[in-house]
Amino acid sequence: MNRIVLYSAALLGLLSLPALAQQARVPTVVAPAKSSGEFDFTGPSPWRDIRQQRIRTLLPAAMKTANVDAWLTLVRENANDPLALHVGGENAGALSAILYLREGDGVRSVILAGFGEVIALRELAVHDSVIAYTAESGGPLGGAAERLLKAKAARIAINSGNIAMADGLSASQRAALERALGPELSARLVSSGELVSAWLSVKVPDETAIMRRAAALTAQLELEAYATVVPGKTRDSDIARFLKRRMRELGVEDGWSPAQNPSVNSGPDRGHSHASDRVIQQGDVIQIDFGIKVFGVWGTDIQRFAYVQREGATSIPADVQRKWDAAVRGNRAAFQSMRPGVPGSTVDSAQRVLMQRDGSATVPWGTGHSVGYWAHDVGPGLNRSSRRPLEKGMTFAFDGFHAWTLPGGDGTWGNGSKTISVEEMAVITETGAAYLTPPQDQLIVIGAKGGLVGPRM
Repeated sequence: MNRIVLYSAALLGLLSLPALAQQARVPTVVAPAKSSGEFDFTGPSPWRDIRQQRIRTLLPAAMKTANVDAWLTLVRENANDPLALHVGGENAGALSAILYLREGDGVRSVILAGFGEVIALRELAVHDSVIAYTAESGGPLGGAAERLLKAKAARIAINSGNIAMADGLSASQRAALERALGPELSARLVSSGELVSAWLSVKVPDETAIMRRAAALTAQLELEAYATVVPGKTRDSDIARFLKRRMRELGVEDGWSPAQNPSVNSGPDRGHSHASDRVIQQGDVIQIDFGIKVFGVWGTDIQRFAYVQREGATSIPADVQRKWDAAVRGNRAAFQSMRPGVPGSTVDSAQRVLMQRDGSATVPWGTGHSVGYWAHDVGPGLNRSSRRPLEKGMTFAFDGFHAWTLPGGDGTWGNGSKTISVEEMAVITETGAAYLTPPQDQLIVIGAKGGLVGPRM
């Protein structure tokens, strides 16, 4: 049985599908989110305290997992390392060296900084030792070499060629560093990739609590955006501009490249793209792929889908409903397979089996990816090649796919194809996974003349 139902956080968990089907359909007004209470991200950032917690509780284990004794990061103004915020070097001016040294079951941090920065660094108390270097003392690189020798570090992690966020060391910096370290210490240098991935892919509970709030706001704003659509008038780009305005009003930032956030698409697949000026029509299936960043640190990545009702229709067409249901099943299959110890490839294959069974066209994307500090965060992917096991505290954005060929398409993805990709966010728990916000179970329905059509509450 086809049903026209409105996805809304107010509905999820409150009414069963049969109960929803019995409600009278009326135009529905969506109350706009306000920057207060749950959605207030304008106050003081909790990042400094959370960062210290992460360094104290997660970094020692990550260094042990990666089998490294020391981790060296160089920070500087104007072209800073992507990890500067995480290692305590976001305010760097002159070149500074940050060392994390394993000591027993913990770590000790040292920053060798310019003399003009040490007062503020000591007040911030991110690092155990703040040392003002001079040219006579060998500068930050010479000071780092001295301390690495003293610590007898056998494996020294720097940079990574495989993880973009850990690839901030320039070629000239690498050359200068190796000159300062000398042949003996330079021979001990190893990639920081495994360390960075182990550390940043896991979020502490305070972080997932913030991400839950951010995810709820993301989904709410997408619902607000759909409420503005007038078929035959509203363009995809109008929805994007609406969401940009709401972000400014609420004091949150783009979750990824501002030029492509949000991605709004009422026509054929466009991939990662800006919203076009296509005018939304009756019968369209609309995709909003949207993310925000709160406190300048934590991001979201959620998709919401809507169907535009045709004049005189009282139900979603059976074919559209079938495709939607198939995508939802794929998302739920992926979710049910997520638990500690399971590799990302297992999660991907859980929904691929359903895609084949339900007659979906091929989709080139993996099922999901880590999400948090970046939309495509450090950590394991949920794709066919990912062998790294999931761990408690990891956070993911993941899709359920169903794709088909539109009239005039050639049968390949991106050439006249259309994909429903039910994208949700979840955190890995001790025994499985938990959604960060209630998942979209039903298509949002836009009336033939505009407005949301849904059950009377």
